[in-house]
Amino acid sequence: MEYTAANFKNASPVRWCPGCGDHAILNSLHKAMAIVGVAPEKTAVISGIGCSSRLPYYMNTYGFHTIHGRAAAIATGFKVANPEMTVWQISGDGDGLAIGGNHFIHAVRRNVDINIILFNNKIYGLTKGQYSPTSDRGFVSKSSPYGTTEDPFIPAELVFGARGNFFARSIDVELATSQEVLVEAARHKGTAVVEILQNCVIFNNGIHNYITDREFRAERTIHLRHGEKMLFGKDMNRGIVQDGFLLKAVTIGEEGYTIDDVLVHDAKTQSNFLHQQLAMMDGYDLPLAVGVIRDVDSPVYNEEIEQQVAEVRSKKGFTCLRDMVLAGETWEVK
Repeated sequence: MEYTAANFKNASPVRWCPGCGDHAILNSLHKAMAIVGVAPEKTAVISGIGCSSRLPYYMNTYGFHTIHGRAAAIATGFKVANPEMTVWQISGDGDGLAIGGNHFIHAVRRNVDINIILFNNKIYGLTKGQYSPTSDRGFVSKSSPYGTTEDPFIPAELVFGARGNFFARSIDVELATSQEVLVEAARHKGTAVVEILQNCVIFNNGIHNYITDREFRAERTIHLRHGEKMLFGKDMNRGIVQDGFLLKAVTIGEEGYTIDDVLVHDAKTQSNFLHQQLAMMDGYDLPLAVGVIRDVDSPVYNEEIEQQVAEVRSKKGFTCLRDMVLAGETWEVK
């Protein structure tokens, strides 16, 4: 059966602030789900707490609005118990990386077959404007009136530190890019993390303007695609080259650089050294990377669990939990 975005929408009114980036992400997710083609009744959307975590209310799928920071734990349990379901986890930078940070890194480490969409607006929106784990050092907020005195998490760095196998990034205003990476995340077997830079119009408006503003977006972002040259710029005449162990942005035709010097993106290589360098580009000295940065195969947690259970059942002869409990030494209390 062919699906459209409408198959994944329900009739609930969408209650986010007008202009919130969450609207665009929801729209991209509906369209991506239609392309992937998994039936709504075979799809579950699980969230924690926060503005982003209202998203399951707007899906014509199974949905579970859980508790603060626990979306990854519940998504893991749901997937292991229901391996035939496609599972999407929705988290914000506060929900997913603060109270939920431990669950986040272990879901990535285990390589559970879930798709994590991390909305990153560098603020706590639902609780009215406190700084979050991704807020920049010196950021002034209601909970840091004199500026934060700590460095932020970089989501990509956490994913790679937890041995992640899929990482992609998009921007809320880049709907086509968001749709593209969400489709690839769904097709990946294992934990797929998609960071989407999202704008909170109320408490952190314009936080990503240095890359999202149309005036210089082409110069400060690069769309990576597997097998293609790493080119960017308004005239696509700039590229990423290797400079020793580092990366360097150059203009083709200047300083002796030619198109042959520009790197070709390989999202499938097992080594994460270059992937991590690409993911850590910040939009200043080097353009911020969007698109699928890493996409490699690795054993999937829920499949390994399912296989292990089947093997133990076969060897031990268990058919149910009661058989397993009574298989060892037992005694009766009278």
